[in-house]
Amino acid sequence: APPPAVLRVGGLTVDPLRRQAELDGSRLDLTRREFDLLAFLAGRPGVVVPRKELLAEVWQQSYGDDQTIDVHLSWLRRKLGETAARPRYLHTLRGVGVKLEPPVAGESPR
Repeated sequence: APPPAVLRVGGLTVDPLRRQAELDGSRLDLTRREFDLLAFLAGRPGVVVPRKELLAEVWQQSYGDDQTIDVHLSWLRRKLGETAARPRYLHTLRGVGVKLEPPVAGESPR
């Protein structure tokens, strides 16, 4: 199989082969699991991924605790310079799942 392409979502770049991620040109210091989670979501930009699928694909578990995902999302958000209340890239849809998408250009906070 060909090596996975570099994934770009807005100012976010994820290189699965080198296991490197950058935000607006600055390298992100991610744990292995944070990187796997980010790369998985970056490969499906704008798609809401159910938590069960994240557990299966990123954690390789068919069951587990949503809290595990929440904790990793919260660490990832911190490294992306955002919060759950003011998301830029990572959006949680309560009871549905998580999606990664580029920030809307010129969107002003209401």
